[in-house]
Amino acid sequence: MNTQNSKAAFAEAIKHIPGGVNSPVRAFNSVGGNPLFIKSASGSKITDIDDNEYIDYVGSWGPMILGHTHPAVVEALNQTVLNGTSFGAPTLMETEMANLICEMVPSIESVRMVNSGTEATMSALRLARGYTKRDLVIKFEGCYHGHGDSFLIKAGSGALTLGTPNSPGVTKGTASDTLMASYNDLDSVLDLFTKYPNQIAALILEPVTGNMGVIRPSDEFIKGIRKACTDNGTVLIFDEVMTGFRVAKGGAQELFGITPDLTTLGKIIGGGLPVGAYGGKKEIMDCLAPNGPVYQAGTLSGNPMAMAAGLTTLRILNETPDFYAKLEEKANFYVQGLQSNLDKLGFPAVINQVGAMFTLFFTKEKEVKNFSDVMTCDTELYAKYFKLGLEAGIYAAPSQFEAGFVSIAHSEADLQKTIEASFDALKQLQ
Repeated sequence: MNTQNSKAAFAEAIKHIPGGVNSPVRAFNSVGGNPLFIKSASGSKITDIDDNEYIDYVGSWGPMILGHTHPAVVEALNQTVLNGTSFGAPTLMETEMANLICEMVPSIESVRMVNSGTEATMSALRLARGYTKRDLVIKFEGCYHGHGDSFLIKAGSGALTLGTPNSPGVTKGTASDTLMASYNDLDSVLDLFTKYPNQIAALILEPVTGNMGVIRPSDEFIKGIRKACTDNGTVLIFDEVMTGFRVAKGGAQELFGITPDLTTLGKIIGGGLPVGAYGGKKEIMDCLAPNGPVYQAGTLSGNPMAMAAGLTTLRILNETPDFYAKLEEKANFYVQGLQSNLDKLGFPAVINQVGAMFTLFFTKEKEVKNFSDVMTCDTELYAKYFKLGLEAGIYAAPSQFEAGFVSIAHSEADLQKTIEASFDALKQLQ
């Protein structure tokens, strides 16, 4: 496979872009080699600047649920751009977007648009602190909520200790306000509520993890968290930037029957353009300026281009009969094929799937249900698997610790080709 143009492009990018990329995982550091520079995409495929075509399971890290360059989304963008790209003033589309989000996600009674998932989680956390007049927040080891200071925290000597900064530039004061718990370990959460009574403003979690790979919460864990937050007057925030409108029409909260107090959204609601949102109970949301004292603003929030692409995408999801059933059928076909490969070869690995999200973990563990399990993965083996996939025309996440995504545009032929390529790669790795 010739990638000389991508190699040359990366050498040029390194000169004036840190690491040559504008988001770290794109650099291929965890899998080795140079990143591919993409020039175009359509449906389930992406094409690099060397004209190599790949079946895409990254999907811009989740937004492309309809596939790339969906005709209706492209048409909406073409029509919108003629009227202007940003006004810094209200538009009708913002209200239409808010109405549709609240219709599709019943726990959201009021919603504020922002420009990224990170903005959404940062703002939701500030709002929760302002609403409760408390400082502490619980997050889970291995869950990623964007690059806000409060979220770049790792566990100390144990999962129940106060965090220490995981990134230079995060102050110890910020770290001390973030409490760490273990995913799928309800006792680790309850212990924090006991240790810090009436001090915890919010608990934030990915209801299905995506940034340490796909992990589903146990029923006891997710229901226990809801009860603990209610009992302690703590705002429960579901980070559904990735899972929102992906694992079900109403997100993971619909899938699990849990009602959070606040929800953060992103990715799909922008149809591939920069976007974020946070919303929830009106009582909490009314604490935001200009109604209340909690300040948050954004020049490009709710900009027409993102609203046009996002609205078009959401309307298709909302109005297409059996959309999610068809999408999950595709994902099931793919995951069952991968599992069959593992079974035939006796290959030590675990596949986790929720809806159209999946991760193949290269571990000898019997199951992967938390951060500790994820850390047993053989990242070098994954890197070899990834490269073999590229050579076969399969574009997967360039990291063991990420989710993969199936779109409605993936055909049975795409999925079957990927299953066969996976079998060949796994056989070579034995």
